Amino acid sequence: MLEAFPGLATWVMLLAPAWISFIFGSDGAFLVAVAVLLFDVYWFFRAIWMIWGVTSTYRRLRRDMETDWMVRCREPAPSGCPDPLSFHHLCLIPTYTEPYGVLERTCRAIVEANYPKEQKIIGVITRVTDRAGWENVARLRERFGDQVAHFFHIKDPMEPPLVPGKSAAMNWGGREMVRELSRLGYDLNRVLITDLDSDYRVHPQYFAWLSYHHAREPLRDTVIWQPVPFFHNNFWEVPTAVRVMSASTSQWQMFLHSQPRRLCAFSSYTCSLAMVREVGYWDKDVIPEDSRFFWKCFFTFGARFRVRPCFLPMYGDSPQSRDFASTHLNQYNQIKRWAWGITDVPYVMRRLFRHPEIPLWLRLYRFMVLFLTHLDWIFLPVLLFFGADLPVWASVDFSITDLGQNLWLYSSLLMTAAMSSIVVLIVVEHRLLPPKPAHWGRFRRAVVYLQYFTYPVVAMMLSVLPALESHTRLLLGKYLEYRVTEKV
Repeated sequence: MLEAFPGLATWVMLLAPAWISFIFGSDGAFLVAVAVLLFDVYWFFRAIWMIWGVTSTYRRLRRDMETDWMVRCREPAPSGCPDPLSFHHLCLIPTYTEPYGVLERTCRAIVEANYPKEQKIIGVITRVTDRAGWENVARLRERFGDQVAHFFHIKDPMEPPLVPGKSAAMNWGGREMVRELSRLGYDLNRVLITDLDSDYRVHPQYFAWLSYHHAREPLRDTVIWQPVPFFHNNFWEVPTAVRVMSASTSQWQMFLHSQPRRLCAFSSYTCSLAMVREVGYWDKDVIPEDSRFFWKCFFTFGARFRVRPCFLPMYGDSPQSRDFASTHLNQYNQIKRWAWGITDVPYVMRRLFRHPEIPLWLRLYRFMVLFLTHLDWIFLPVLLFFGADLPVWASVDFSITDLGQNLWLYSSLLMTAAMSSIVVLIVVEHRLLPPKPAHWGRFRRAVVYLQYFTYPVVAMMLSVLPALESHTRLLLGKYLEYRVTEKV
């Protein structure tokens, strides 16, 4: 019943402009029209809010990217704070079918990061049956093993029950690392573990930044550090629609970094290994490992738990496959997997009132942010782009009123004003992107920025539709299977 609830709510809300206008006639159509205009106004002010958040995060990013955090780490620590350079950094990398080149670039970024090599640890997780993966790890260990303190190859036996995927791999890898590092005498509170996607490359200052801020964080044993994901590694190699989705995802994460109360673990993040052990590791039977780990931490630590923004980028790959069609399908499946985070709604609802030690307002606030974010993902874009037409189609009486005849015009003006915010976002994106390919001509270099104005159509096809499929699958009990995003 709880699993059916979010999908049912999505479809009821999605069809509301039609069924309200049909059942309640012109009065219902009038209410829908007013709601559409109110949402248009809300979207306009939200666009302004988005610009403020993105530009605020951009300024922090530029400042922190230009700071030498190793120098800051060597400064005398305040009274009661540990030495920042006493922390070891473990990068745990689950991999399945990724080519050697992708993993090599990920490991090279870790090795080249500005932090003592004797305090960096790499752990690569492969399935016990993945012989090609074994060969890749052997090559990586031969190349980088002497440039870090330890280089571990973790072989996941895939013990049932589990849902094959990243979360199950991290569950086994986390347990193995706790056993191995405890045996070697490491203090797990001084080991910071980064859940690192196989195609993600850390910023050169990432480990030093984390050590400096983690040492000064009062609640360091109950905090997750979330960097800003930039899908820039192959940005200019993928089709326009995929670039638009990658850019919009990065900008949304930049906005969330300006709103720490709404920030959630996403894709790759860092916390102490002792915290991972206390929470009970990642779940073996889920697909969205990041958001589920967030909720496990919340219900374990309550009001003490925080997700803190790390104002440094984490560079990842945009989805790319063998050909044009496969690349778009790859992007669709990735968004569908992210949207499968809707499964957190029934998970949280079952536990919402079982933790009286957590303030009720905090539990309800966190739940509403979760639920409304997933609902808005689908409902708001559809309402904004089609809502002005539905009451006119559904009620002839309303369509001949002044509001009925001008509703589309009023809505279009508000939406156009909101879309003008894209210009600011283009400027910010331009300053963050890697250089364009040298063989591109002047015209192509200039016109490429018009790609962002395709966002309404791209978002419908590659964001709203896969999210709606995930919600509908959960409603019907057609559970999603984990699909690795193909890397080339």
